[in-house]
Amino acid sequence: MKATAIRKGTVIIYQGNPFRVMEFTHVTPGKGRALVKAKLRNILAGNQTEVSFASSEDVEEANVFSYKATYLYQDQDGYCFMNKDNYEQIHLSESVLGDAVYYLQDEMEVDITTYQEEPIGIKVPSSVILTIVETQPEIKSATATNSYKPGKTETGLTINIPPFIKEGEKIIVNTDTGEYVSRA
Repeated sequence: MKATAIRKGTVIIYQGNPFRVMEFTHVTPGKGRALVKAKLRNILAGNQTEVSFASSEDVEEANVFSYKATYLYQDQDGYCFMNKDNYEQIHLSESVLGDAVYYLQDEMEVDITTYQEEPIGIKVPSSVILTIVETQPEIKSATATNSYKPGKTETGLTINIPPFIKEGEKIIVNTDTGEYVSRA
């Protein structure tokens, strides 16, 4: 595939190793060629690197597979999922899951991604409903429309929320950006 087809979450082969694209930007300078700058994380070693590709450069996409699974519970071994095809239980560590741990809810259906039959990550739904468990009270005299305050969800995620959201309210969160979308 061409470098311009790189997206967040894509797994590519770079210097012989599988890397997950964590962030990417298309850069079009006034002079010269367009570039794709990407922040990559080595799936096997865990280290990160930043790379620039020419927009016309070919990038090898890793041969990864996904299957549907249901999140069951968390214990000392990690996070337990059940494969929906064969009902096998899979335990994944927090390092494999990354930020997805903040969006996991009981009985949530996810896609587990594997590389050479080893789980390398999960894909959660694009938005989830979370409950605010801790936040500052609303200031009555505050009139700024774009002022946000920190709020903590039941999963441990701290997110910027509008001042009118109170503890106990349910909100919709975009899992790709980690940002507040609306009240649920």
